[in-house]
Amino acid sequence: MGKVLRVSDLLSSLESLRGKKKIVFTNGCFDLLHVGHVRYLNQAKSCGDILVLGLNSDASVKVLKGPSRPIQGENDRAEILSNLNAIDFVVIFNEETPLELIKKVKPDVLVKGGDWKPEQIVGSDVVLAYGGKVESLQFVEGKSTTNLIAKSK
Repeated sequence: MGKVLRVSDLLSSLESLRGKKKIVFTNGCFDLLHVGHVRYLNQAKSCGDILVLGLNSDASVKVLKGPSRPIQGENDRAEILSNLNAIDFVVIFNEETPLELIKKVKPDVLVKGGDWKPEQIVGSDVVLAYGGKVESLQFVEGKSTTNLIAKSK
């Protein structure tokens, strides 16, 4: 099971692993966890040894998704995600994009869901510039938080 860390603690933890383990980074809101998320995160983990998940803070989710989101607070979302076997570390970030976090983490592999083309993935230029890989993973059609919210109404 993963750990929820501050950025400085995450970077300290990764230092001893760098060069020995392949570090994978992904990010998102993960507001209402669903099977699409679980499949995606398992696939992300299979791209390397250590999966770091950058989690949008409540404030950044509101900016990205609107005033009625998130449904669950950042601490609850982080705790749920950190208890998935695929995730090694969760770090909450406040910005709209994880670009600054990606620059600090310097993952070997940057991944997002298949609804993103590799060149559209935030931070892809940074990761590719130092020789890392960028992957767009399989999208699970029809599985989304938006669909779950609509169905619950």
